[in-house]
Amino acid sequence: MNPAQVLCIAINAGLILGISPFFMGLVKKTKALCQGRRGPPLMQPYYNLAKLLKKERVYSGNSSVIMKATPYINMAAITAAALFIPVACITTPAYGLGNIILFLYLLALAKFFMALAGLDAGSTFGGMSSSREMSISSIIEPITIVVFAALVYTLHTVNFYDMFSQTTIMQPFFQPELLFISIPLFIVLIVETARVPVDNPETHLELTMVHEGMLLEYSGRDLAFMEFSNSIKQTLFMAVLINTILPWGLSAELTAPAILFSAAAFLVKGAFLAVLMGLFESAQAKVRLFALPSLFALAFFFSILTVCLEVFS
Repeated sequence: MNPAQVLCIAINAGLILGISPFFMGLVKKTKALCQGRRGPPLMQPYYNLAKLLKKERVYSGNSSVIMKATPYINMAAITAAALFIPVACITTPAYGLGNIILFLYLLALAKFFMALAGLDAGSTFGGMSSSREMSISSIIEPITIVVFAALVYTLHTVNFYDMFSQTTIMQPFFQPELLFISIPLFIVLIVETARVPVDNPETHLELTMVHEGMLLEYSGRDLAFMEFSNSIKQTLFMAVLINTILPWGLSAELTAPAILFSAAAFLVKGAFLAVLMGLFESAQAKVRLFALPSLFALAFFFSILTVCLEVFS
């Protein structure tokens, strides 16, 4: 791997890590405005993370090393996944970086240990939420594989860097396949980041929470790592969707003006998508657990439709 590749990958990962809490705050701000409230400042997620990093960590007497190691495993897996998605500059992939299969495995690893940590503390809510998370994952994971398989089939590569190199020279809004695949990608974004109508990340009602229930036993730096990794995961799925249908701004040049322009373009596109997510959540209500397969079936339908369009076009 040459220095230019290392620099490009570091810029992409650094931008993702730096901007992820902002997008989370923008979604919350949009939802608050839709509800007639002022809402938290856009920088509030950064303040929360800084505050949690200074607080003491408290563990249940029933917890084991799994609960203590999970925040670090989550951060390591999600940060490694951030190396796979170009958001500011594109380079030639090396050593498997950008591989979709490895990307999905890294995200599955983080989810697996988060579910284990929910069970490890021995609390009723944590076990219930872990059970719900695995039930939802058993349905959505195959759909996610089909969605990304349709993306691979459409762009004829399993590497994100090669994919988005193609979309930058294409006109996605005039490509029916890419427009159709954006719908299941948006559904996967909503499901994988535990947002309404699948879950409500801001609730603490024991009968409805899924993602939050697995984090109830965490505090201090551990909770900061778990919250930060979730915001990074959201940005990763946002970046996949953005670079599929609106890759405008991605640069193959490693000059300061080109990188700054690409970073600003991604910030604008990501902010627009975050506002759209907030509006979508505000217009929806959390659905019953047994009604979720209908939403997943919609993602599956558009993925198969994308493949059919590619085959017969």
